[in-house]
Parts: sequence; C-alpha cells; structure tokens
Amino acid sequence: MISVIIPTLNEAKLLPRMFQQFSPEIIRKFNLEIVVSDGGSTDGTLEIAHGFAHVVVENTSGRKQTISIGRNEGARRASGDLLVFLNADTLVRDVDAFFATMAEEIENPGVVALTCTVSVYPEEERTADRIFHGFYNWFFSMMNRVGMAMGRGECHVMKRETFARVAGYADRIAAGEDYDMFRRLHTLGRIAFLRRLRVYESPRRYRRDGYLFVSASWFMNFLAVFLFHRSILSEWKPVR
Repeated sequence: MISVIIPTLNEAKLLPRMFQQFSPEIIRKFNLEIVVSDGGSTDGTLEIAHGFAHVVVENTSGRKQTISIGRNEGARRASGDLLVFLNADTLVRDVDAFFATMAEEIENPGVVALTCTVSVYPEEERTADRIFHGFYNWFFSMMNRVGMAMGRGECHVMKRETFARVAGYADRIAAGEDYDMFRRLHTLGRIAFLRRLRVYESPRRYRRDGYLFVSASWFMNFLAVFLFHRSILSEWKPVR
C-alpha cells in the first residue's frame, strides 16, 4: 500500500481539485490510501476530506500545528509501506507515471528518499515563475548530486521504515522543515531528485509576497536549520 499524506489548514478552495487527480482507477491500480491530516480548519476542509479520504486526522487540541506535526500525525495513522507527502495545493503532472516511477526508484540500492521537479500551475505560470522555479529545480538537483540533500516540501517520498528511523519531521520547525528532514535522511543514504517527474503548486504565496521575499525567507530559515537546528520564523503563515 502507498499512503498519500496531505496536511491541510483551510484548504476548501483547492482540495477538491487535489483529490480529483486520484481517480478510483488510480487508487485501485497503485493500492493508494489517501490520508488527510488537518491542523484545525474552519472553512469546510474537513467536510470535503471526509467525503473523499480514507483517513482523516483532526486536530482537536485547539493548538496551532506546524506542518511537521501535521505530516507526523498523518504518518502515524497511515497504513502504507511507502509514504508520499504532498501539500494540499499539489497537483501531479502524470499521476500514473508518478506512482509507478516512485515505487520503482525507491527500491534502488542506497536510495532512502525521493523528490521531484516543482512548478506552478501551468494556467497561471508567468515568465518570472519559469525563471524562479527553473533555477531552484536545477539548484536542488545539483545539491543532491554533490551530497547536500535538499527537497521542496511539495513532494517527499520515503519508506515507512526510513521515516521511523529518523523519527519523522521535527515538530518544532515551522519553516525549513523540508531541508531538516532531507538532511537527516541523507545520513542513511542517497536522496534521488527525479527531474523527469513534475508536480505543480499554487503560485498564491509568490503573488502575495513576491519572489524576493520568499527567497530571502527560504535562505534565512535554511541557515537557521543548518546552524542551529531551528527556524527563524515561529510560524509559516498560510496564504488562502
């Protein structure tokens, strides 16, 4: 079984489209389990999730969750041997090829985790988006090749046993948790960056904050995680 773990927080607008890519045929073919781990939505996200997902984890504590906590809670309730972490706005370019390739590549000797190319939704893509994401996809690919593990949070894939060996995501890290996770995974083996596979994300954060601010935030949180094992930001504020 492959468990697709999706952390959510007030994602009622985009979640239906996210779910639509997992057709009944795809779910049967790859034996998928869809797990939604919600951080406390108030906008109808839970109703949508209960209508589609196999497992819905609700935050009943009333406390804010980091995305790390959401992913960890989802993994704790998941049943699959292979864990695929996708964000609630993530769309896969070719779902059939994605799961077939991921299931095959994770079995290669020495590979402990997988990630792939990220772009924004094609219908919303601008020249600045192509330049920004083109550079970062190249940069992350090169960093993994030279042994400095990196991966965007939109897509992380690993075996359950590997996830357990590194004790999951760091709950306390609000931003940069993807780099922290891949850094620890790299101590166990190689991260494979699959450039031929592509997922899409909403450009909403880039439209609101701009690429300069987002890049600066990524870099500062990368340094904080690299040097101090914590993030600069106490909260990675959602854009809805």
